[in-house]
Order: sequence, then C-alpha cells, then structure tokens
Amino acid sequence: MIDHVYISVTNLARSAAFYKQFLSSLGWREFGLHKSQAAGVPDLHGFLESVYGNGQVGCSIWLRERQPGETGLYVGLVADSPEEVNAAADAAVAAGATLESPTGNRDHFGPGYYAANVVDFDGNRIEIVNKSFNPKRRG
Repeated sequence: MIDHVYISVTNLARSAAFYKQFLSSLGWREFGLHKSQAAGVPDLHGFLESVYGNGQVGCSIWLRERQPGETGLYVGLVADSPEEVNAAADAAVAAGATLESPTGNRDHFGPGYYAANVVDFDGNRIEIVNKSFNPKRRG
C-alpha cells in the first residue's frame, strides 16, 4: 500500500491552491503546512485521503519545493513493523539500491515513525515506513 507521495513543485503556494481545489473533489482534505524541525528535511504542504486518521491506514500527498538537480519520484510504502522496514531495506540494497539515510526512527515526523530511505538506479527515492499508530495491513 502506498503511504505517501511527495510531489516536487516550483511554486508551493500556487501548487497548494491547485491541489486543494483538485483533491477536494475526490474527498481529500488539506492538512496544510508542515514546518520541518529537522535539518535537510523540507517544509511540506499536505493533503490527506478521507480515511486518514479515522482508524484506517490512509494515503497522503505532500508538496515540497523542488531542489536543484532533483529528479525522479518519491513514494512511501507501508510496512507492518520496524523489522519489515529493515528487511525491505536490506532486500532493496541487495538488489542494487543505495541506502540514502540510516534506517531508524524519524521522530521529526512524529512518535512511532520508523523508516528506511533507498534510491534506485534512476534516482527514484523510496521510503519504507512503519507508523506504530497505523493498524496492521496483514494478519
């Protein structure tokens, strides 16, 4: 399941207005600006799927200012445990990906947020994430 997607944009305010109007037609709601407290983590403007936060795993879309030289896709994939995050990151690296940052807690995104970030051959970035507050997807 997709947990979240980052969309890199050239004008955050203009894009936030566009996505607010567009996504509301699909039942999404605006989260608003998330000011980052961590070095190297950009400010984000978020939108949440209607089930997000209602006891179900939901998807989110986050707009971020495009950085110079940035390419590719950034997508977050749901894992059911920190151990599954570790196993998926290990499998990605064994298949040829690069570990972008150490696997571990990302407290700047909230308590119970555990993730690994990998980069594939073409610069696409994949985050494997377990949020302890999400219900498990599999038994």
